[in-house]
Amino acid sequence: MKRILIYIFTLSTVAAFAQRGRPSPDAEYIKANYTKFEYQIPMRDGVKLFTSVYVPKDQTRKYPFMMDRTCYSVSPYGPDTYKTSLGPSTQFVHDGYIFVYQDVRGRYMSEGMYKEMTPALEVHKTNKDVDEGTDTYDTIDWLLKNVANNNGKVGVWGISYPGFYTTAALTSRHPALVAASPQAPIADLWRDDGWHNGAFFLVANFGFYPGFINRQDDKPTQRRGGRMNPGTDDGYDFFLKMGPMKNTNAKYYKDTMRLWNDLLAHPDYDQHWKDRNILTHLHDIKTAVLVTGGWYDAEDLYGAINTYKVLAKNNPKSPIYFTMGPWVHGGWAGGDGDALGDISFGGPTGPWYRENVEFRFFSHYLKGTILGDLATINTFETGTNKWRTYKAWPPVASVEKSLYLLPGGKLSFTAATSTKESFDAYESDPANPVPFTAAKSMGMDREYMVADQRFLKDRKDVISYTSDVLDKDVTIAGNIWPSLNVSTTGTDADFIVKVIDVYPDTAANNTIRGKEIDMKGYQQMVRSEPIRGKYRNAFDKPEPFVPGKITPVKFELQDVLHTFKKGHRIMVQIQSSMFPLMDRNPQTFVNIMKADESDFKKATHKVYTSKLHPSFLKVRVMN
Repeated sequence: MKRILIYIFTLSTVAAFAQRGRPSPDAEYIKANYTKFEYQIPMRDGVKLFTSVYVPKDQTRKYPFMMDRTCYSVSPYGPDTYKTSLGPSTQFVHDGYIFVYQDVRGRYMSEGMYKEMTPALEVHKTNKDVDEGTDTYDTIDWLLKNVANNNGKVGVWGISYPGFYTTAALTSRHPALVAASPQAPIADLWRDDGWHNGAFFLVANFGFYPGFINRQDDKPTQRRGGRMNPGTDDGYDFFLKMGPMKNTNAKYYKDTMRLWNDLLAHPDYDQHWKDRNILTHLHDIKTAVLVTGGWYDAEDLYGAINTYKVLAKNNPKSPIYFTMGPWVHGGWAGGDGDALGDISFGGPTGPWYRENVEFRFFSHYLKGTILGDLATINTFETGTNKWRTYKAWPPVASVEKSLYLLPGGKLSFTAATSTKESFDAYESDPANPVPFTAAKSMGMDREYMVADQRFLKDRKDVISYTSDVLDKDVTIAGNIWPSLNVSTTGTDADFIVKVIDVYPDTAANNTIRGKEIDMKGYQQMVRSEPIRGKYRNAFDKPEPFVPGKITPVKFELQDVLHTFKKGHRIMVQIQSSMFPLMDRNPQTFVNIMKADESDFKKATHKVYTSKLHPSFLKVRVMN
């Protein structure tokens, strides 16, 4: 069986890679050159947080702190057992830092009750008003006073959930916190990992929570969560047989997981989720920040992009850096980052980032080294496989244009001219949903984000629009906004838009780790996103479709930087299921988390392509 999400999601540090069996070249060096200490650091409300501190044995100079706050355990526990890697990369280990790892409140060996993405507070009136910002502040204060030979400067980093804790650390506004790098951070739990524009990401969440939940009380423990054995590698078959979402409890979890029940109880973007949106608190930040993400991050692409955008907008006088590479979730932290699935990126990208961006950033702000020519924005342009630097994102040189869906399956930057009504119709059957991958898997296989879409060529419930062969390169930079005119015979419907790069029949083959990949006619997915139609006007106020009524549906695909090369074609596909990546929409206006099997109905959807009712994608094209 391929890795399920929990194995991807918890790769929050380079140490995590090493501790999963990959030998670490730094293991013996760390034991020889660092001394490990363990502390229970008191917070302002009396709760103590378990913290491991690795201090250089060489005390002839002062060192800054590098801190990683995590809900995934700071193991190994015990003063005589050492991590086999420290910090974001090996460069940090050999350059000398005081490394700090902390179990956050309510996780593993720390006291307190755990809250998923602890809601941040703007005002802290009493010592009982605590959040991740105050816990970070109190931790930093304690470290400065109790760990000898520090230089008074603190850096924080983390990937995925620890990326959220890094972002939340910014809200501490502690003067000693001079550098932070949220990497693949969760920013808005409803939008990042739970729902994409209202469509629930089923396979990711179902596979994640059993292993994540190791305790549901305030009692510290080293115990890890369990793992549910589905008894099959075929996720499509498993989840189809499982039936409606309420069967996750009826058949498997039996109402035993508090965090899973929170998901089922809050399908809309209600106050429960709004309180867990850290983006609304990112103002008055003085800390230098490096936001890092991957174009093919299946978990937290939204978090990286929007954390940067909000920080840059709200804190124009602060040094805010942004790097996006051709990486999966956490892929920059270890390995080469030279390919994904069938797609080559022309060479290693991970080592370049670790040495020339990440290490240089922290070294400058924590140790005063020369920053050099580090650009504010470093983004990898897929298609051409080149790094690009910009002063703003999206680039100011990009121009807004519209890609129109036209009759006959055509796609063009020129709008329809005929006044005759036109549309494409397809029947969507919840009992026969469109698969999201050609492979049989119980996981959210990361390769799906670049996978060849020709495996769907015989599906009647997937409609395609294709451009003419391009006579020049077309580079799209930034977010993409579908603006569809649709109708349905039901009262709810999902609409999934995929942007695809169609290779010519003359395309050269790729060689991926010794394997020859035939790229002739390849249909590489560049970006895909759904919208659950009932949220078309507001995520917190679902409303039904009126059967047969032409209705506008507008939503956002996440950012790209991709060049469709001369000789290629651009394709847009639309479908209404992508299973089991996303849960099935019954296509009736019901609470899907409580839906019965009888609520699931076939429906016919229409996408309109006329001058009167156009459907198009608003894109930003580089001049």
